[in-house]
Amino acid sequence: MRPADWHLTEDLDDFLSRAGDFLHSRPALHTVPLTVTDALRTRGLHIYGTEAPLFGLLREDDGNVRATFFHTPPHPLNVTALRPEEAEALATRLLGLGHQLLGVSGERDTAAAFATAWERSAGEPVSVHQRQRLYRLGELVIPEPAPEGRSRLAEDRDRDLVMRWIEEFCTAVGQPGLLSPAEWTDARLAHDGITLWETPDGTPTAMASLTTRVGGQVRVAAVYAPADLRGRGYAGAVTAEVSRRALNAGTHEVLLFTDLANPTSNGLYQRIGYRGVADFTVYDFGGVEARH
Repeated sequence: MRPADWHLTEDLDDFLSRAGDFLHSRPALHTVPLTVTDALRTRGLHIYGTEAPLFGLLREDDGNVRATFFHTPPHPLNVTALRPEEAEALATRLLGLGHQLLGVSGERDTAAAFATAWERSAGEPVSVHQRQRLYRLGELVIPEPAPEGRSRLAEDRDRDLVMRWIEEFCTAVGQPGLLSPAEWTDARLAHDGITLWETPDGTPTAMASLTTRVGGQVRVAAVYAPADLRGRGYAGAVTAEVSRRALNAGTHEVLLFTDLANPTSNGLYQRIGYRGVADFTVYDFGGVEARH
């Protein structure tokens, strides 16, 4: 395994032409690269930062792609499953190019192997930022009893509220400044990707969003209820509703990530019908926190 075996490019179209079939072959495990590259393709290469994204792939001896990565600075490197020697070669290749990384995200063993290789080669400390679990929806179970009120799609009139809530959400999960509230909100509103739960008098109490559908999968994200409205069933109700919407639209796989340090959300999603697929880890490098 040589560092030069990794093919690197800043050309998204080139990357997708080579790696697209591989990414679509396991849409659940590859949900993040699928949705991020789709967003880059449709909304522009600099939606996540001012620096140009970098993409990479590794081929088997028979020419088939077996692993990929993408990096949208300043967010962590995102890698698909790698063997330890492949993670080592990638770390060596990126360091040899002087490529700066603030972290890595990937399946648990892969992320650990890359973080270890980076720490050893770069001489930088690494630390776990978050341990995550990827869930896939099985049979949807609507929570009972449901809270009073109903769900509805967010509209342009909800823009200011959603922007405030997504900013509060990022702070609540320990990732302030993760994204532009306006950019995130406008992109989700454009494809009816935000669902609200509201009380009978029309007061919004919780929200949940969906990524765009790519490869037959969507991901539930940004499930949020303000602190003073938690514990009343609103988050569970809106999650079930957004999941139902995805299924009714013909989505093959409805996915979501949780923070394993939060037993409340993990228990909630399992009661709704989500089942674990794989564990992921996000590492910070050099003592600097960075997110995707």
